Amino acid sequence: MKTIPAIFALLIIVFFAFQGFVEKNKEAKLVATAQQFLNSLDQNQKEQATFSFEDKERFNWNFVPKERNGLPLKDMSEAQRKAAHALIQASLSQQGYEKVTNVLALESILREVEGREPNDTYRDPLNYYFSVFGTPSEEAVWGWRLEGHHLAVNFSSVDNQIVSATPTFFGANPGKVPSGPKKGWRILKPEEDLARELVRSLNPTQLQTAQIAEEAYPEIVTGIERQAKIGEPEGIAFPDLTAEQQQKLMQLLQVYYNIYTSELAQQEMQQIKEKQDALHFGWAGSLEPGDGHYYRIQGPEFVIEYDNTQNNANHIHTVIRDLKNDFGDHVLKQHYEEAHN
Repeated sequence: MKTIPAIFALLIIVFFAFQGFVEKNKEAKLVATAQQFLNSLDQNQKEQATFSFEDKERFNWNFVPKERNGLPLKDMSEAQRKAAHALIQASLSQQGYEKVTNVLALESILREVEGREPNDTYRDPLNYYFSVFGTPSEEAVWGWRLEGHHLAVNFSSVDNQIVSATPTFFGANPGKVPSGPKKGWRILKPEEDLARELVRSLNPTQLQTAQIAEEAYPEIVTGIERQAKIGEPEGIAFPDLTAEQQQKLMQLLQVYYNIYTSELAQQEMQQIKEKQDALHFGWAGSLEPGDGHYYRIQGPEFVIEYDNTQNNANHIHTVIRDLKNDFGDHVLKQHYEEAHN
C-alpha cells in the first residue's frame, strides 16, 4: 500500500505531466488558431492585418501610444476579439495571457487617473493591434505581433513552434494604482519586489560592484532599435553572489520567461543556466520603494531591462531582448541554411 507522501509525489508528477501535455497541445493548435482568427476577418480587415513575412513592418515595433499598422481590437466584432484573444492564449502561457489582459485593463484605470473622458481613445483597452506576417502553416515560416501602449510581443514560428517572442515589452502605468476599486494593484509586482530583495541582500562590497549608476536611467537603454545595442555587462557577476542570492536572481529571471509557452520558457532558461557564470546584475538609482530605480540582467545572448522613473517612480517599463535571436533571426537563418542545403 502506497504511503501518503508517495501518493502525493505521484500526483505532483501526474500534474506536471498534464501541464506539459496542455502546453504541447497548445503548440499544436497554434497554426489552427491563427487561421481561425484570419478566417474571422472580412477582406478589408484581413488586408489591414496581414503582411508578407519579408515586409519591413515586421521590425517596426514600439511601446508608446501612437498610430500603428495592423488591426486593432476596437475595429473587431466581439466574435473576432474572442478569436484574437484565443491567438494570444495559444502563443503565451496562462501567466503571459493574464499579464497581457492586465496591461489592457490598466488603460481604463490610467484614463481615470489622468482625468480623461470615459470615451477617450488615447487611453483605450481596445487600442491594441494584431499583425500577421506570412501565412500561418505547420511547414512555413511565419509570425505575428501584438502591440499597443506598454505592450509589444513579436512572435516568430517555424515548424509549428514559436522559436522567438522577442523583443518583448511589458509596461505598467500606474505601476501601483493610487485610488479607486483597484487601489494598490501592481501588475508587475514580482519584477520590482524580487529585484529589490536581491539588491538589498548584497553586502557593501557586493553593492558597490552592482551599482552601475547613482541616478536611475530615465528609460530602457536598448530602445526600439532593430538590433539591440548594449555594451559590455555591468554590475555584479553571478559567481560573486551567494547561493541564496543566485537563487533569487534565477527566480527573477523565471518571472520574465514564464510568460512564454512552457517549451520556449524551458529552452530559454536552459540556455541561460548553461552560461550562468557570465550573468551580471546591475542596479541604478535608489534602493527605496517610491524612488526612481533601474536594473539590468545581462548574459552573453540576452538582456533584460527594468526602468521605473517616470510619474514619480510609478511608471514601469520592462523589456527582454535576445541579442542573437530577436525576431527569430538566428533560428530563421539556421532554418533557411538547412532548407538550402
